[in-house]
Amino acid sequence: MDRADQSTSPHSTAYNEARRVLTGNWAGASTVPSRSLYPHQWSWDSAFIAIGLRHLWPLRAQRELETLLDAQWDDGRVPHIVFNPSVPLTAYFPSPDFWRSSTAGGAAGAPREVETSGLVQPPVHALAAWLTHRADPATSARRGFLRRVYPRLVAWQRYLTEARDLGGQGLASIVHPWESGMDNSPCWDAPLSRIEPVGSETFHRADLDHSCPADRPTDLDYGRYVRLAENYRDHGYHDGSRCHRFAVEDPGVNALLAMSEHALAAIAGALGRDPSDHLVRAEELTTALVKRLWDDEAGLFLSQDVIAGEAIHEYSAAGLLPLILPGLPDETVRALVATARGPRFGLGHTTRMVPSYDLTGASFDPARYWRGPAWFNVNWLIERGLRRHGELLLANALRANLVSSAASSGYAEYVDPASGEARGTRDFSWTAAVTIDLLADPPAPASGSGIERRHRERLVPVPSD
Repeated sequence: MDRADQSTSPHSTAYNEARRVLTGNWAGASTVPSRSLYPHQWSWDSAFIAIGLRHLWPLRAQRELETLLDAQWDDGRVPHIVFNPSVPLTAYFPSPDFWRSSTAGGAAGAPREVETSGLVQPPVHALAAWLTHRADPATSARRGFLRRVYPRLVAWQRYLTEARDLGGQGLASIVHPWESGMDNSPCWDAPLSRIEPVGSETFHRADLDHSCPADRPTDLDYGRYVRLAENYRDHGYHDGSRCHRFAVEDPGVNALLAMSEHALAAIAGALGRDPSDHLVRAEELTTALVKRLWDDEAGLFLSQDVIAGEAIHEYSAAGLLPLILPGLPDETVRALVATARGPRFGLGHTTRMVPSYDLTGASFDPARYWRGPAWFNVNWLIERGLRRHGELLLANALRANLVSSAASSGYAEYVDPASGEARGTRDFSWTAAVTIDLLADPPAPASGSGIERRHRERLVPVPSD
């Protein structure tokens, strides 16, 4: 039974349609992002999906995360895809027979009973687990939800902060563009240019059977993605720095890594444990993020190419995601808000939602996957960050546009950031989930300047709900 009846809400149509999407994409133990384009379980999708499900069916939200964590490897990694064995191999590429996780990943402790990929995605899971618990603490406590997921989430964090600190500077590296979640971002063009692609005749892209080619990565990009994944697989998914041809410190991934330590601190406290270790780690990660990836001239956090030893001067929405963190210097917050509102992202001026990539960049494309379109999960995070730092007017406007764009686009995978035109597939699960989450919590009234409100609210528990 639903936790809330929204039938009399002004947003009842949007709410009920979003609920319909999540109902239709539920696969029995987890939720597929899309019935056609993505017919398995994806890692960070499930985290956002749980955040929405908690308002409807808290037990289902718990199961969403538990199913994903059941596929965790012994080294702590949470794979970015958990494959459903009942889905034909031809339904998605790369399929389980490409990854060969249970054999090629044996040394890293890949599970034997389920096939997964060997890559990871951004760590939103601790935040999702904490918010899911708070939605129904009684059921969570009765089932031992936090007690069971906490050690798994800690192992996931330690994998990223230890095995993936390839630059030795206290930040996690991604070893494939797919690990950023922002798969086809122009930020990866320069490091990818070093990769010899496999020929397009060597694989069949199932994504093009379900989506417009103009919305998707090119065959050249895919050829490089496949080459990188093959190399990682053929090295047994080993994380020694010499095995990798691509290693990048991404600000979005590392901001979420720091946010996860705050969430783990909250979970530890709820379990009667000392949260101080998590809070120290969160502070260390935030300090390293600012020291290593902040660029004063850009007014944005930039990715760092670990192999080339240089910053990547491409401007993506990932560089705004550290707004979700408490403890950023005031001047950094001011600069990030100015950049979000400025010509590169146009928030509140030329765009309805934050684009995934710089509007003024030579590679900007409002239709093509992560090269310009606006994504609902990214904008949910940015809305949360703006609200955390007291930018309530801007956050409220973004929230309203996010909800209206989701509904008008048919819960699209992503949209044109200016017009809101639907791109990618429709009935997309995390679009529906974040819509449910925003509709469930009315926005706070805005008064005073952003920095003033931020200082007033510093004693609000982190992560706030």
